[in-house]
Amino acid sequence: MSKPVVREPLRSHARSNRARILATARQELGRNPDATLEEIARAAGVVRRTVFGHFPGRAALLEALAEEASETLRGVVARQTGTDEAPERALARFVLAIWPVGDRYRLLLSLARQDLGVERVSDVLTPAREAAAAILERGQRTGVFQGGLPPAVLSSALEALTLSLLDSVNAGIWTDDGTGTAVAHLVAAGVPERTATDVVAAVASEDPAR
Repeated sequence: MSKPVVREPLRSHARSNRARILATARQELGRNPDATLEEIARAAGVVRRTVFGHFPGRAALLEALAEEASETLRGVVARQTGTDEAPERALARFVLAIWPVGDRYRLLLSLARQDLGVERVSDVLTPAREAAAAILERGQRTGVFQGGLPPAVLSSALEALTLSLLDSVNAGIWTDDGTGTAVAHLVAAGVPERTATDVVAAVASEDPAR
């Protein structure tokens, strides 16, 4: 009896198509939240049938994007958990880790009310928001960060700052690898600019990927 043919190349091709569709969807929906599956398929260089083979409809595609963002953000948060380093260093490290996935934040928030629902987006973002608030609360207790706002409120304000800076990069009026954003966050939290710049430079230098 002949052995069954293992179609690994086909499965690999399907995984590649799925990843390309998701990457293209993030880009296209970031530009136009109303982009259709047909437009996303065309931008991804695949036929409409291929998109529907992976995602039966817009809701399924958006849920896949939400889950992808959730997994990525959980990884970022996990790397912050249990650290006892100085709050200003912890915040710099957090922002530098969040920046590469910032577009996913922006995309999820833009789709929150119309497609995914506010509760679903909140579920995805809550771990990152709570981690940021915990760092800020620790910094306020030690006097490193300004204490005029509750940690959750300050965290929300810094999230808005991140989104605004992402929009500036996407509009082509600013460029950043995350270090400028990290400095801005520390300054907004109450750290002197010179100190903030030095802290961010030190933390960034510890990342072998930079």
